[in-house]
Amino acid sequence: MRNFPRTAGLPHSLLFGLLLLAPALHAQDNSWTISPLDSFANFTVKHLMVSTVHGSMGGLKGTVTYDPKDPSKDSVDATIDVNTLNTGVAKRDDQVKTDYFDVQKFPVIRYKSTRVFLAGAGRLRMTGDLTIKGTTKPTVLEIEGPSQMVKDAQGRSKIGLTATARISRKDFGIVGTALDGAVETGGIIVSDEVAIELDIELMPNTPAAAPAPAKSK
Repeated sequence: MRNFPRTAGLPHSLLFGLLLLAPALHAQDNSWTISPLDSFANFTVKHLMVSTVHGSMGGLKGTVTYDPKDPSKDSVDATIDVNTLNTGVAKRDDQVKTDYFDVQKFPVIRYKSTRVFLAGAGRLRMTGDLTIKGTTKPTVLEIEGPSQMVKDAQGRSKIGLTATARISRKDFGIVGTALDGAVETGGIIVSDEVAIELDIELMPNTPAAAPAPAKSK
């Protein structure tokens, strides 16, 4: 009977098992989770065609597959908590969340990618499905990054990226008299186009990467 050679002191059976596990281990290395405390969705809209209203949403959650050698294997499935909407005016925020986003029925915005490809040095382009208020539309994200990996104060690995997009609020049913009323100089009270910028931190999708629970006093 032929004796199988040993490699670096490993029995053949163990080496064979490691080879079988290699694709799964590689997939784990490329799996990241969004850091919700360090990631935000920022947006701007024109008001009365003369000023710009800035706002943000938090509560980003989701998983990301990032393969630096092959962007076609990348993917994103993420949600944003609409209840966190903030434009700096509490009364206006309550009205927008209730009257226009209907947060009781549609508490989250979801984005699920369909394709990712290289768009230049340090840049990616992602196509995907954006769902707001139960309506889904194809949406393109222009991505800068991801960055080089760094360690945070707790020793966790992190990478960051910025993604931008422009969408029509009307496509998702964000409409109403207070938004779409005409102004004397032409146009409407709030612009249909919304500019979005996502600032996102990612950490490895492993239990060790999760924030440590708070210690009881």
